[in-house]
Amino acid sequence: MDWSDRIGRRIKLRDLHILMAVADTGSMAKAAARLRISHPAVSKAISEIEGTLGVRLFDRNSQGAELTAHGEVLLRCGINVFDEMKQGLRSLEHLSDPNSGEVRLGCTDIILHSLVPPIVRKFSAKYPGVQLDVRLANPGEHQVRELLERKIDLLITRATGQQEDFHSEVLFDEPFVFVVGAHGELARKRRIALADIIKGNWVLPPYDSAPGTLVAEVFRANGFSPPRPLVKTIAIQLTVSLIASGEFVGILPMSVAALSAHQASLRVLPLKFPGPRISAEIVFLKNRTLSPAVEAFIDCTRKSRNRLSARLNQTYGRFWHIASFRCAVGLCSSPAAFSTFTSSPWTNSLPHTTSLVFNRSPSWISPTTPPASRIMMMPAATSQAFRLRSQ
Repeated sequence: MDWSDRIGRRIKLRDLHILMAVADTGSMAKAAARLRISHPAVSKAISEIEGTLGVRLFDRNSQGAELTAHGEVLLRCGINVFDEMKQGLRSLEHLSDPNSGEVRLGCTDIILHSLVPPIVRKFSAKYPGVQLDVRLANPGEHQVRELLERKIDLLITRATGQQEDFHSEVLFDEPFVFVVGAHGELARKRRIALADIIKGNWVLPPYDSAPGTLVAEVFRANGFSPPRPLVKTIAIQLTVSLIASGEFVGILPMSVAALSAHQASLRVLPLKFPGPRISAEIVFLKNRTLSPAVEAFIDCTRKSRNRLSARLNQTYGRFWHIASFRCAVGLCSSPAAFSTFTSSPWTNSLPHTTSLVFNRSPSWISPTTPPASRIMMMPAATSQAFRLRSQ
């Protein structure tokens, strides 16, 4: 008897369901109670699967039943089989009613309080019959495990690194910005530099965390050692609330400062060297059948990316143009200076939509001069206004 006959004739979905229940509860008696069948029926089903496959799936002891290495492999197969069946049933539902189904979305705290709300509003308005199950996923391995165990359909998160089991698509990348409360004492100053706040009450992620490592690099890029934070936390809502109070200062990804509910209470400080950038990604399993509702959500997220980028540019465009104008006027007086300026880490760290502003075009710049696409001519009066505001 070949393997296809063994599977078709001897291993049933019911048997896999029982195996999954025993693995989850750690006891055949508890699995029987959960499934509302007898203890002997559970024991018989497990014994029959072991006989069919010729391997031991559980080690039985006085404390219950523990999966063997063979049992772990079959458990993963069972999870995948039931997940594919569930996705197939969702697709059948969608054929009958395109405005139906469920999307299980995982996202970290920083994503939940910035990027997700506008995406959810847009999707729910277009697909009111699709239920969104939005779950808070802990950073790191926990969010990866949620995907592998198919407890969620997709993740919107910060960089997860390359994972061979996942498809990861970068939505956008962005710089960090230093932030103070808009109504605090610091915000009343006409100009604020990092040196003015370096000894302030910092609220920052722990430096041994993934975001904390990047934050430390931002400080170093600006010539400062990472300060000792008064409050260490990765809870973004707490971070933003403390900064908005005016009693703390912090550092945030640009989108968080722009999209936070406390946006009006925050003031962003210009940085000479923004340092490393951080990406936002959408992640889902490779070779997994996605329901039409999940595919529609992914499509909506991709379309929302352009609107989010436009909003970020609108919110901070003036700041970036002023910063680039001040440096461009001062540094780009010759071809050599222009080359040095445009290849500098500071210039390359600017958003791709940033233009280098000149009140007159230097004669040595031609339309083919890289990066000519980022040079914007402005009327003299406007340029003068930028000059005055940048002082």
